[in-house]
Amino acid sequence: MARPKILVVGAGFAGVECMRRLERRLGPAEAELTLVTPFSYQLYLPLLPHVAAGVLTPQSVAVSLRRSQRYRTRIIPGGAIGVDLKSKVCVIRDITDKIINERFDHIVLTPGSITRTFDIPGLAEHARGMKTLAEAAYIRDHVISQLDLADASQDEAERRSRLQFIVVGGGYAGTETAAYLQTLTCNAVKRYPRLDPSLIKWHLIDIAPKLMPELGERLGRNAQELLERRGIEISLGVSVARADDEEVTLTDGRVLPTRTLIWTAGVAASPLIGTLGAETAKGRLVVTPEMNVPGHEGVFALGDAAAVPDLAKGEDGAICPPTAQHAMRQGKAVADNVIAQLRGQPMQPYVHKDLGLVVDLGGSDAVSRPLGVELRGLPAQVVARGYHWSALRTGVAKTRVLTNWALNAVAGDDFVRTGFLSRRPATLRDFEYTNAYLTPEELAEHVAKATAAQVG
Repeated sequence: MARPKILVVGAGFAGVECMRRLERRLGPAEAELTLVTPFSYQLYLPLLPHVAAGVLTPQSVAVSLRRSQRYRTRIIPGGAIGVDLKSKVCVIRDITDKIINERFDHIVLTPGSITRTFDIPGLAEHARGMKTLAEAAYIRDHVISQLDLADASQDEAERRSRLQFIVVGGGYAGTETAAYLQTLTCNAVKRYPRLDPSLIKWHLIDIAPKLMPELGERLGRNAQELLERRGIEISLGVSVARADDEEVTLTDGRVLPTRTLIWTAGVAASPLIGTLGAETAKGRLVVTPEMNVPGHEGVFALGDAAAVPDLAKGEDGAICPPTAQHAMRQGKAVADNVIAQLRGQPMQPYVHKDLGLVVDLGGSDAVSRPLGVELRGLPAQVVARGYHWSALRTGVAKTRVLTNWALNAVAGDDFVRTGFLSRRPATLRDFEYTNAYLTPEELAEHVAKATAAQVG
């Protein structure tokens, strides 16, 4: 008999943990394993602000998928752009733009998320995200280029606009991005004797009334006070009304001259979910506690793209937050359930109690709440970096990150602008490929044509 085909879509925390567990626990004769991902690495997203600030090199947070000693998974280099659950076909656009139809018996959907945007004039054209490795590298180049251009300019108004930076999103990604890049510019401006350091202004903006409310009242307030002491202006209850080339208009009427708008105001499930024709909740795919898509045997979904019930909270309708902590554990749980289904054994529901939160603000500044214990300053920083370091999957990645942290602490940054991405498109759509997916109608037509051609 032919081996059943297990297809995993996405190489984020959930997808990689699932695939590695399948490799370890399934014999080669039990199943054929395939992974669909544009890049043959797992991106450690929480450390992207470190890359943008030059504390870590890009290679440090891109963990190779081909280093595993048990590596036997076939990797298809491309992105899934549609899934027909009835025909059990995943449509893939590979990195050469060739369209591939990959059949499966079991599929694990971990396509992750994209940056959540709104219908704000100019946002898509002028905002930059912090969701991919390319975006982090681009933002670093862009921020340093603003210092270079301000230093070269003879126009005082242009200087002021180039040295004013806006980050939208008061969650972990936005707060850490603002903190790290503000440190980068404050250190870099010392190398620009013609620039007045007081002209550098960072704004952190969020529509919510509190900064990082998940941290709790006290730690959230401590983080806000710390950032304000460092000179970051925090505006809560405010968002962007309009974005242009040289200024951003806020909903409170203020107009801020700037050439830099970084948008980190939450995430939305991958557009791939919209091609399935299955039930969703707030854009995320509805699944059972076993992470099976109801009515579709052999179809599992988890991570940012799935509304996984949070049984540990004991609340009706509670859904697991889209965090790396949950994604990694869900990946292992789904692998076990796929194996159980293959072997005719009962599947187990996913239950995990949140272990806490860590927020790294650079240097010795951090706030953390491991296991409910509130920490701030150096102890919180040790916990935050210790958690990130331990979560890295390979010894090589751990060594690179630890070496980079140590080197940066001792030698600082060289403030090098590579220029690799200076001539490339730099919009949210270009970096995250949000326009690459098929509509349900296009998917149905494509599968029908492929089936007809195969029969003929």
